[in-house]
Amino acid sequence: MLIGRHSFIRQNKLSDVAGRIDYISNPKRQEHLYATYQTDGATPEFWKNLARENQLDFKASGTAGKCIEGREFIIALPESFVEYKADDVVRLFTESFHKRYGVECSAALHHNKRMTNYHIHLVFSERKMLEHPEVKSATRNMFYDEQGKHRRTKKEILDEQGNLRAGCSIIPKGEVYESHIFTKKDEWFKSDAFTREVKEMFTEIINSHVKENRKEQSERSRNTGGQCGKAGMESDGRCSIG
Repeated sequence: MLIGRHSFIRQNKLSDVAGRIDYISNPKRQEHLYATYQTDGATPEFWKNLARENQLDFKASGTAGKCIEGREFIIALPESFVEYKADDVVRLFTESFHKRYGVECSAALHHNKRMTNYHIHLVFSERKMLEHPEVKSATRNMFYDEQGKHRRTKKEILDEQGNLRAGCSIIPKGEVYESHIFTKKDEWFKSDAFTREVKEMFTEIINSHVKENRKEQSERSRNTGGQCGKAGMESDGRCSIG
C-alpha cells in the first residue's frame, strides 16, 4: 500500500544538536542501529561550531526560551524497505535533502525497540558555512548583564554580596565572544511550506521505491530464482536502492 502525502514524517527542533546526533548514531545508545550517513562537511567540529554560534546569537538577541541549534526530520519507512541495503537507504534520503537544500546533514536508520517502526532520523543545519569566517576573541575579560548587554566592569554584574547575579555572565580573556562562521539562519526552514515540501519529497521517494520493490518481488518469483531485479543484489542478500 502506497502511503499518502505528508504521512509518517515529522519535524523536530533541536536544542542540543551534537547530543542528538550522538544519540541517534551511537551503537552504544541504540539497540537496533543499521546505518549512519553524513554529508561531507558534517563533521563533529562543524556541529560543535554551529551550536556555539547559535547559542551566542541567541544570547545576544535576549530571546526567552531555548536556543534552536538545528532541526530534524523523522521519516517512517514501510517495512518492505528492510529488503534494501540499509546504507543505501539512509544515503538516498540524506543526499536527496542535501542536494535540494544545500545544508549539512547527519542521519541514522533504526528500528524501535519493539521492531515495529523502521525509520530515519535526519538532522540538518539551518545555516551554511561562510566562505570567509570571522571569529573574535576577548582581549580581556568581558562582562554581560541579564539582558546580554556588555558592561565595562565586573562590579556592574555583581549583587550586594559580591556574587555574580543570576543571568549575568563573564567571558574570560581568550575565549570567543563573537563568531561569524555561518550565514544567518534561513527563515525558509521555519515555514510550514518548507515542511510540506520536504514531506512531499520524501513521500515521493518512498512511494517510488515501494512500487519498485513490488516489481522486483514479482520478477524475482517468476524469473530470477530469488535474485533482485533492476536494483541489484548486495552481498548481504539485500537489494540496493537509488
